[in-house]
Amino acid sequence: MNAPTNILEHLLAGIKKFQEHFYELEPEHMRELTEQGQKPKVLLIACSDSRVDPAVLTGAAPGELFVVRNVANLVPPYQLAGQYDGARAAIEYAVRDLGVEHIVVLGHAHCGGINALLHSLSGKRLDRDFIGGWVSMALDACFKYILNPAGQNQPPSDDMEVAEIDVGTLCQHQHLAERAAIRGSLSNLGTYPWIRERLAAGTLSLHGWWFDLETGDLWCTNDDNTAFLPRLD
Repeated sequence: MNAPTNILEHLLAGIKKFQEHFYELEPEHMRELTEQGQKPKVLLIACSDSRVDPAVLTGAAPGELFVVRNVANLVPPYQLAGQYDGARAAIEYAVRDLGVEHIVVLGHAHCGGINALLHSLSGKRLDRDFIGGWVSMALDACFKYILNPAGQNQPPSDDMEVAEIDVGTLCQHQHLAERAAIRGSLSNLGTYPWIRERLAAGTLSLHGWWFDLETGDLWCTNDDNTAFLPRLD
């Protein structure tokens, strides 16, 4: 086969390699997925960013991951009223129909969605129709989970004054907002009643991952999802 001359030819060549591998060399696997259906154990909620494709990063084979991708890997809180929502629908299908055992929220460094949020906080209005409203979901997480000047990272009580975020400093350390957004999405997952039921029963667990584009390092939340630790092994 000649070398691809444009991006579409490159992608079509990739599909050809996929066909050769999974349909010619390992046809049993695809036949099983077709006849018995998918049974992924992991729902992975990732950013739409082209640099952090979940299957490429994890080396997952067909049928191993059920993937939801959107700008800034955000999970909206549970609510029935309102509008069509692909994220909530996919989460529901993965949990209630496929019975996944793990939900991973995968964020990353240099996230354009979080950058847009920080620009809006600094007074630079985003000239887009939908992105600004969507990424604003991460704002509460920034207030809740980023260390305030007193060194606290717990939500303030009713009689405490909410510490204002130093937007300038935050823009210089965008990874703090990216990790806070992941924790916010994990918190929002807990508002879904059928997720809470499975968490309580021990049949489902939540995880936060943050991928560093510069170094390739992966940071994962600890057992109670309150802090990020480097994955060393």
